[in-house]
Amino acid sequence: MKRIHFDAETDGFYGAYWACPGGADSALITMLGDDPEDYMARSAVKWIIRQGINVLTMSPGKKDYGHHNYPLERIEKAITWLRAHGNRKIAIAGASTTGTLALTAAAMFPEITLTIAMTPSDFVWQGFMQGKKDGCKEWPIEGESLFAYHGKPLPYMPFCYQHPDYWNCIAAETKRTGDMINSRKLFDDSEAAHPIQPEEFIPIENIQERLLLIGAEDDVLWDTGKYIRRMEARLAKRAHTCRAEAVVYPHGTHFVFPEGMLKTMLPVGADLFVRLAFQGQKNIRRMQTDPSGYRPPHAIGHSVMEMRSIKIP
Repeated sequence: MKRIHFDAETDGFYGAYWACPGGADSALITMLGDDPEDYMARSAVKWIIRQGINVLTMSPGKKDYGHHNYPLERIEKAITWLRAHGNRKIAIAGASTTGTLALTAAAMFPEITLTIAMTPSDFVWQGFMQGKKDGCKEWPIEGESLFAYHGKPLPYMPFCYQHPDYWNCIAAETKRTGDMINSRKLFDDSEAAHPIQPEEFIPIENIQERLLLIGAEDDVLWDTGKYIRRMEARLAKRAHTCRAEAVVYPHGTHFVFPEGMLKTMLPVGADLFVRLAFQGQKNIRRMQTDPSGYRPPHAIGHSVMEMRSIKIP
């Protein structure tokens, strides 16, 4: 697939643009995978382009697998480039930490009119790095947030565990539970030690047009179900203009990707994975803040990114 590559040093953001062959006037900024041109990113592109949407894949930086003081200006510059190249409508989608990034960016930049956040948190937390350090695969960075704007870190919840206890906590829980990775205790303990302050929550009431929140109760990286319920409560109490939907599945763990995308990424064995991940389809909860136009999804993919049925406003 042809694409245009962008580097942060020369273009102001790190990513790749994939134009829909049939032409389109809307674009989805998607932040999936460790690199904008890796297998996961390309799989997402293949699936999204079939929906008739241009795609801009983004990630923190080349061989940068952490999230620390990510300059939100990069999203801002990406939006400017997309608008200058024929994209009248802009959407953003992310999963896990980039789901939190999608919410944060959409709350800041009103040009984004469709926001899809899969397994996000409702608050900003301390920045972290991934790699190898003193036998640890991940560690927090003192004094840094997940995101920054104009050189200033956004307010964040600090972790109660510092290096190397941070990774030791994750490793111990992962071994105890037998999960692929388990960091839920890290987040639960940190929130108990440092109740989240008002300025650390994401002001999702500022998000424009459409907001879609996807999570699972059995998420073992953090308590996505609780975070989504808090966002529901926040919107119920605060004035806002976005139409919002929330889907919380009993089962799905941290991998609540659209079914069609999963089958693109996993052509062999995807059906089994999807059945395991989405067996809680009936537990669909509608946010009371959007009384009109709701159509229950048959599966996550039907609700999340089937862009012909959910058009970018």
